[in-house]
Amino acid sequence: MLPRERVWAALRFQAPDIIPLQIHRSPGGLFEHGEKLLDLMQQTPHDFGDSRSFAMPAPPPPEDWDADGRYHAFRTDEWGTAWEYRIFGVWGHRRKYPLADLAALASYQAPALPPPEGSALASELQAAQEHKRRYFLTGGGAQLFERMQSLRPFADVLIDIMEDTPEINRIADLIVENQLDYVQRALALDVDAVTFGDDYGMQDRLFFPMPVWRRFFRPRYQRLFEPVLRAGKQVFFHCCGYIPDLLPEFADLGVRAIWPQLTAFRLDDLAHRCHDLGLAVQLHPDRGDLMQRGTPEQIRAYVHRLYETFDASRAGSWLYIEIDPGFPWENVQALFAAALELRG
Repeated sequence: MLPRERVWAALRFQAPDIIPLQIHRSPGGLFEHGEKLLDLMQQTPHDFGDSRSFAMPAPPPPEDWDADGRYHAFRTDEWGTAWEYRIFGVWGHRRKYPLADLAALASYQAPALPPPEGSALASELQAAQEHKRRYFLTGGGAQLFERMQSLRPFADVLIDIMEDTPEINRIADLIVENQLDYVQRALALDVDAVTFGDDYGMQDRLFFPMPVWRRFFRPRYQRLFEPVLRAGKQVFFHCCGYIPDLLPEFADLGVRAIWPQLTAFRLDDLAHRCHDLGLAVQLHPDRGDLMQRGTPEQIRAYVHRLYETFDASRAGSWLYIEIDPGFPWENVQALFAAALELRG
């Protein structure tokens, strides 16, 4: 099978020749481990692109280091959110919110995404078509709930949604309009799947009662997913936390593949739920504990357990590798070795 055929087989719940593999080029992991990680990644073929094209991230500029030689950077993004970063390549901490005071909403404008056109669009489209000759192509990266938390403090967002205020509805609609531009950009490149991601779960429950989620979020996802489904493309969704009640909602909305937080579930229960719903599963080994503090033997056993529990030899899942800062090198090697072992 070609790599893209392997991914399509998993999505269609047909048996691939080997378990599909996706490797994410994580800047934080590459910055920490350097060329030895880059070499390992480049030597490990995956199905979502040519791993030989992976490269080191640009190093942070001198002003991103404090007087003690520690990484400490500050940025304000295009939405007007001020961020503080303490680990290179890792999500930062929000320090200032453009809509903390709702009086600013009347004049607030989301950043515009320049439309693809001319030679730039032609070049991107040519690169996308070349990619698809062999590999599966994803695009998009749209968010709703996560972006809301960057525009307004988290507790205020939760309260406003529960109270269904006009202002929080306006903020959500403003974000949806912006994210639709990213969806259309991905569709213009003829991607195979458009990715979305929002975290709705705590360790043992959802942030919202299901009637609230259905009222506030579901119609907005319908809007975001509709052009993707109309174009005959796939919807991939990432969602952390314990979200069993959302899985049927995602499936009903047209999501084809889910990237869940595996540690929030009993693996056999998650596997059965997703199989029954026709949701393919992106299998991301535990990065919060296992990869940080486990042993190489435990990592190998865990990856093999995922393979068996999700019946990956027959369909419906693929292995996802992302190396974060803090992973001991022997654990990184063990994860790649386990993936290669399963792929023969």
